Amino acid sequence: MKAGSGDQGSPPCFLRFPRPVRVVSGAEAELKCVVLGEPPPTVVWEKGGQQLAASERLSFPADGAEHGLLLSGALPTDAGVYVCRARNAAGEAYAAAAVTVLEPPPPEPELQPAERPLPPPPPPGAGEGAPVFLTGPRSQWVLRGAEVVLTCQVGGLPEPTLYWEKDGMALDEVWDSSHFVLEPGRAEGGPGGSLALRILAARLPDSGVYVCHARNAHGHAQAGALLQVHQPPESPPEDPEEAPAPVVEPLKCAPKTFWVNEGKHAKFRCYVMGKPEPEIEWHWEGRPLLPDRRRLMYRDRDGGFVLKVLYCQAKDRGLYVCAARNSAGQTLSAVQLHVKEPRLRFTRPLQDVEGREHGIAVLECKVPNARIPTAWFREDQRLLPCHKYEQIEEGTVRRLIIHRLKADDDGVYLCEMRSRVRTVANVTVKGPILKRLPRKLDVLEGENAVLLVETQEAGVEGHWSRDGEELPATCQSSSGHMHALVLPGVTREDAGEVTFSVGNSRTTTLLRVKCVKHSPPGPPVLAEMFKGHKNTVLLTWKPPEPAPETPFIYRLERQEVGSEDWIQCFSIEKAGAVEVPGDCVPSEGDYRFRVCTVSEHGRSPHIVFHGSAHLVPTARLVAGLEDVQVYDGEDAVFSLDLSTIIQGTWFLNGEELKSNEPEGQVAPGALRYRVEQKGLQHRLILQAVKHQDSGALVGFSCPGVQDSAALTIQESPVHILSPQDKVSLTFTTPERVVLTCELSRADFPATWYKDGQKVEESESLVLKVDGRKHRLILPEAEVRDSGEFECRTEGVSAFFDVTVRDPPVHIVDPREHVFVHAITSECVMLTCEVDREDAPVRWYKDGQEVEQSDLMMLESEGPHHRLVLPAAQPSDGGEFQCVAGEERAYFTVTITDVSSWIVYPSGKVYVAAVRLERVVLTCELCRPWAEVRWTKDGEEVVESPALLLQKEDTVRRLVLPAVQLEDSGEYLCEIDDESASFTVTVTEPPVRIIYPRDEVTLIAVTLECVVLMCELSREDAPVRWYKDGLEVEESEALVLERDGPRCRLVLPAALPEDGGEFVCDAGDDSAFFTVTVTAPPERIVHPAARCLDLQFGTPGRVELRCEVAPAGSQVRWYKDGLEVEASDALLLGAEGPTRTLTLPHAQPEDAGEYVCETRDEAITFNVSLAESPVQFLAPEAAPSPLCVAPGEPVVLSCELSRAGAPVFWSHNGRPVQEGEGLELHAEGPRRVLCIRAAGLAHAGLYTCQSRAAPGAPSVSFTVQVAEPPPVKLVSELTPLTVHEGDDATFRCEVSPPDADVTWLRNGAVVTPGPQLEMAQNGSSRTLTLRSCQLGDSGTVTVQAGSTATSARLHVRETELLFLRRLQDVRAEEGQDVCLEVETGRVGAAGAVRWVRGGEPLPQDSRLSMAQDGHIHRLFIHGVILADQGTYGCESHHDRTLARLSVRPKQLKVLQPLEDVTVSEGGSATFQLELSQEGVTGEWARGGIRLQPGPKCHIHAEGHTHRLVLNGLGLADSGCVSFMVDSLRCAARLTVREVPVTIVRGPQDLEVTEGDTATLEWELSQTLADVTWEKDGCALTPSPRLRLQALGTRRLLQLRRCSPSDAGTYSCAVGTACVGPVRLTVRERAVAVLSELRSVSAREGDGATFECTVSDAETTGRWELGGRPLKPGGRVRIRQEGKKHILVLSELRAEDAGEVRFQAGPAQSLALLEVEALPLQMCRRPPLEKTVLVGRRAVLEVTVSRLGGHVCWLREGVELCPGDKYEMRSHGPTHSLVIHDVRPEDQGAYCCQAGQDSAHTRLLVEGE
Repeated sequence: MKAGSGDQGSPPCFLRFPRPVRVVSGAEAELKCVVLGEPPPTVVWEKGGQQLAASERLSFPADGAEHGLLLSGALPTDAGVYVCRARNAAGEAYAAAAVTVLEPPPPEPELQPAERPLPPPPPPGAGEGAPVFLTGPRSQWVLRGAEVVLTCQVGGLPEPTLYWEKDGMALDEVWDSSHFVLEPGRAEGGPGGSLALRILAARLPDSGVYVCHARNAHGHAQAGALLQVHQPPESPPEDPEEAPAPVVEPLKCAPKTFWVNEGKHAKFRCYVMGKPEPEIEWHWEGRPLLPDRRRLMYRDRDGGFVLKVLYCQAKDRGLYVCAARNSAGQTLSAVQLHVKEPRLRFTRPLQDVEGREHGIAVLECKVPNARIPTAWFREDQRLLPCHKYEQIEEGTVRRLIIHRLKADDDGVYLCEMRSRVRTVANVTVKGPILKRLPRKLDVLEGENAVLLVETQEAGVEGHWSRDGEELPATCQSSSGHMHALVLPGVTREDAGEVTFSVGNSRTTTLLRVKCVKHSPPGPPVLAEMFKGHKNTVLLTWKPPEPAPETPFIYRLERQEVGSEDWIQCFSIEKAGAVEVPGDCVPSEGDYRFRVCTVSEHGRSPHIVFHGSAHLVPTARLVAGLEDVQVYDGEDAVFSLDLSTIIQGTWFLNGEELKSNEPEGQVAPGALRYRVEQKGLQHRLILQAVKHQDSGALVGFSCPGVQDSAALTIQESPVHILSPQDKVSLTFTTPERVVLTCELSRADFPATWYKDGQKVEESESLVLKVDGRKHRLILPEAEVRDSGEFECRTEGVSAFFDVTVRDPPVHIVDPREHVFVHAITSECVMLTCEVDREDAPVRWYKDGQEVEQSDLMMLESEGPHHRLVLPAAQPSDGGEFQCVAGEERAYFTVTITDVSSWIVYPSGKVYVAAVRLERVVLTCELCRPWAEVRWTKDGEEVVESPALLLQKEDTVRRLVLPAVQLEDSGEYLCEIDDESASFTVTVTEPPVRIIYPRDEVTLIAVTLECVVLMCELSREDAPVRWYKDGLEVEESEALVLERDGPRCRLVLPAALPEDGGEFVCDAGDDSAFFTVTVTAPPERIVHPAARCLDLQFGTPGRVELRCEVAPAGSQVRWYKDGLEVEASDALLLGAEGPTRTLTLPHAQPEDAGEYVCETRDEAITFNVSLAESPVQFLAPEAAPSPLCVAPGEPVVLSCELSRAGAPVFWSHNGRPVQEGEGLELHAEGPRRVLCIRAAGLAHAGLYTCQSRAAPGAPSVSFTVQVAEPPPVKLVSELTPLTVHEGDDATFRCEVSPPDADVTWLRNGAVVTPGPQLEMAQNGSSRTLTLRSCQLGDSGTVTVQAGSTATSARLHVRETELLFLRRLQDVRAEEGQDVCLEVETGRVGAAGAVRWVRGGEPLPQDSRLSMAQDGHIHRLFIHGVILADQGTYGCESHHDRTLARLSVRPKQLKVLQPLEDVTVSEGGSATFQLELSQEGVTGEWARGGIRLQPGPKCHIHAEGHTHRLVLNGLGLADSGCVSFMVDSLRCAARLTVREVPVTIVRGPQDLEVTEGDTATLEWELSQTLADVTWEKDGCALTPSPRLRLQALGTRRLLQLRRCSPSDAGTYSCAVGTACVGPVRLTVRERAVAVLSELRSVSAREGDGATFECTVSDAETTGRWELGGRPLKPGGRVRIRQEGKKHILVLSELRAEDAGEVRFQAGPAQSLALLEVEALPLQMCRRPPLEKTVLVGRRAVLEVTVSRLGGHVCWLREGVELCPGDKYEMRSHGPTHSLVIHDVRPEDQGAYCCQAGQDSAHTRLLVEGE
């Protein structure tokens, strides 16, 4: 069925279908369903196609959306299928359910009155229904060979079928029929049965889970039990001479080998087959294995037997055997387990520990190194430090302390190092529970779950619970120490936390049920369709094959041909034939049908019936036609509603209207009409009816329905259609303004008024009439046109409030912040251009408006506005603003006094740097064209790769890319008489240690050579060595060596005292070494035994003695694990090799375990001390009886011979427990028993005994207490019945009046509190219970002496009913909704529950619930479409439902965006109009979201959204879009480029060689790219050629011009080009004023040459021997005005030659003569050098000067460079490298330098 249109609501929909009902004849049957729809549907019930009517036996209760059918006194004729039909204007829905009426059971024969027994109470399960277990099987633990009987009783009607399974398998699949017997029987006391399973001679494989199943037509039930069969204890053979049979026969072949890493699990699996089922035993090294914490034995799902060894240790290695035997024979399978131990091991592993419940357990181990991290685990669970698990690290010791032990702490614990090296120990928790539950248990859905617990005491009562709820007794069993919980066929509901508790002890496991994937049922078969009677169709099908195992139903659906929607018809339980009448469809049409099978595991594929059927619903008139009265010219609408969707025919004055066309005309030129059908509603619309159409008769006809109505037309008064309200409009000049007023009648006169005055038409105001629309038009609006306009006609008016404003002013230039620098008295001009000539502007300086004066002039020329400072002064500087409308232009003016050229720095600058670091010295000037001079230490610097001079606008820089130590000094930036000073200090970089980077740990043996090596980043860096914080000194035992950057500390023969922490300190960095020198082992040589048991008397002297070797070995003494210290009571001695521990006066507390420990060995002394017997000193004689009155205190005391001896008090032979008026004290040797207030129970014989053993010394006291008067109850308690929330008071009287009474409730003593009050008034006693609740019902008892009385308290529950029920709510998306109910009384928190669709409300921040007394509210904030549905409010006694319908919001564009084209620098406005107000959207340009700013203005007013973009550039072209939710509207923005022109160009320029030439052009725009050319070739920037852009100015600056720079220069921008401009460079005339002079010097000295020229601006070039000289190294060149100086230092012989100075055309020559010095050797190689074979030998000499030539000889023969010999030179150092030294390389080597020579001998070792 198709859904109707949005305004027709929603068709009916069943939220809950009626369920089939089976009742006994005469009983009550009820069908219920929940159906929703909008509007609420009408519900009727049908049977056999006939609608049912209410009667005495049949009623139809309804509550909101819940509808029911109630049948009283059901008869067999009432059986059948009942159909619930729901119908509303939007559609129809159906649901069906079957009612089965059963015959009652035949009555039993009536007995005679004498023999008729009393009717027994009906047992559970006696009525008809699913099976119920009356008694379930009990778990059993038996020995092999015993007979086992498992019995269960089941109730149910009809009588269930019973059968047994073992481990999910039928018994005949597991055993032979001779092994078991099934004994059926009858259930006791009612219908049902029993079935006993008897197992004859139980065998070990019989262990398992046994489940008894009970099944009948109403359902299925099951109960299980656990059977465990144990091997009986072995008995000696009857024949003494017969040798016992071996447990496992010898293996016939070598076993398999299995390796496992220590700490990992080993799993052995043995699969055995045989019949009868074999018995399995596991053996290890010939001994039988029993399951424990680390050895698990179980059988997997495939039937294999598994042995799993957890966390394997070295002790687990050995031979594992699986032995299987049955009556037919036996077989073996074996495997040899090897455990691979890790290389890194625990120094001391964990040991197993025991602890008492609620106590502590301590696990301790040692790791090899204190820095090794560890982690603690309990089995596979990581333990983190907390109050429960305290983790301690002390050096190499790792300790875990488990506090507050409980049963679940019992298990396997691990300590793990890196690489998963583990040590394992068992923690045993002693308590009521011996064997706890596993941590977790995973079971597949449908399998059996078994949980076992063993307790310390037999017969104790334990409790099983799941998630805090008690489990039924049928699944619990106990026998002796064992307790079992058996859950057969677990489901997902059985999962949870299962707990077994006994007393205060408990153990818990997590039961997890893994779901088994179920297949959905199969589809029905043989589906056929038969078209029988008229307007009906018969559908038949057969059940699926194979039939599903779980209950299922059939679901039938229909589809109208041409539609894609399938609609559910109804559901039935049985296959067969179903007749579908025409009334089952909502509208006439061809329908197809399909059917599927549905069960709890899913739905089968649909089976579609072949063909289709034409069905026509029977229509009834729901809302008929009504007469229509309209005004002339309006539309007349006739409508009626039918009960079903069907086609009909309209008639006008008896003439049939065509229904196949949506619109039509009765006759040419006559009345027009339109026919509509929406769901169940039919409409006829007569358009624009005229007065002559009055009296027309309209009719409608369809099968079963005919109706008619009349049309009446009245003359209509004129009224205004639009606008309905006053309209406010805003325009800007000179926009076009159009005001429109639409009347209800065409060509009706109207008059326009402005501000109350009638307007007259003119060129600037036009009035137009177009039918019903009247318009007032202002072609070009002006500001004076603002006002209120009125369109008046026939006493009604429409008002327009019009506001006309000037358009906003925009600043065209400048768009960015402008910074202006000027000097004193310079003219400064600030220019601002706006987009409108007549726009007013205002100027501000530092926030104050500027007024015109002689010092500050304001000029305007069209759109250009200027602020002029004719002669700027420093005080004129500041921030200026040009304000035009809402926009501002910003100018920052800085006026610098010409008396100060240097702006920065103002003081001396200090620069600290390290060698090779980049250093930049910066000086900022007030003018960009000023020239500066840089000097260092008074000498002008010369630019070179190592020193760069940079110039950028007003900034001058000196850059040292890689500073050296010699670059330190004072640098000056000089201009005229000013200078900026920079002091540069260069230092060496900090020393760093290259190796080692991490701390080094060395372990050596005594007398071993230890070498500590440290490599530095610098060879000459000093180092210091420290040991344990003190600087070391070189000696024979400690040698310090240095080899370039490598430093060594050598211990030639290390001793133990040489160990410690060594530090190599290099000032800025340090390296750490930890050296450990181990001594020879220290042993205990006497006594030989390592454990001695010694006994001494007390008090007495105890001496423990042992001998050690060597004699100087140190020992430590421990007592009970703690190290002891010497004192007066404990003496420690050492004499030669003998070590003693002496206790001069030993006391009993000195007994214990004493350990003497050397570094490598230890010996244990177990010392026990016997005490002297304890005697009673007082009283000396037996005390006389002590008689006291009731309530008096009693003190019994005695004195012992020893203060610390324990005593035991008893009363009449029973131990005395402290409390309840008894106190026990110990005061030194005195022992005291105090009775605070004696009572009759305190009378008797009290004995104080020194020991618990019989015959121990004791003393007795007799206490007599007088009898109190008898206490009795005078009156009885009276039973009370109160309502929930009322008070209940119980009253009684006692005698005597001061007697004490005890109140009990349900057997528990009552404690006074806020709810319980106890009062006493003379002999009257009262107990009051305040605000009684349902749980307070029970028995109240009062006891007085030996008498008691009881009464029953019954608390009635007050029903919580709804006085005001929920109402349906319709809301729009985004609104807040409140659902409200009112209850008859104030309920407690949580008394009512809110639901949606029958399910609890989900967690949602938008949902909130509140209660205000009787009122309960549900708030839904900001509803969404998904919130639509049925909501309910429920209490325990009542329920109410309501429907929430949510309408979605729809957003539309009324006026879209339009494309905009503007010129560069202009503004663009985009505007659109939406259908809703208050919508927040996003503007984007080119996909990038726009934010409001100076160039972007975003406005939103009502439905209109506007975007204004200012100062647009070419890059702003693109797509502008507006987005809100899923709505998007876009338009195109096009920005046209404004061509750039050259405003002013330069003139021809002539400069002198060496000067700077500057060419300047001015453009029309700031942002424009220009191209520079010289003689037609493009120019690129260089150090001499600078191309600059300053606003609209473009400058070409050529420094140090040369004749080659002369030529023609031009500048081009776009298509505009200016030039060429000619540059002429005049040659500079230079003459030598002072010639060079020749210099003679010795080698190593320096030489200075000076030359003076006529022009100070001329740069010169120096040459030596024809080679150009550059400053640097040994060459220094400087210029002091006209004087040029060359300084050569450290002269060499090859420096001799001609020196030339060239300055332009002038030059000067001189000679340099250098006298050479003889070459000498400063450092010689050693006389002998030893090298190993295959290594490299290096011989090295240093000569007296650089460049000296040396010659290497071997045995007098000169050596030549090659693969064997390599000659190296580095400065004055020369080296000979001999590669791959061989024995034949041994010999004498010589190095000759001039007349000097050095000799050495090379020795080769090895081979």
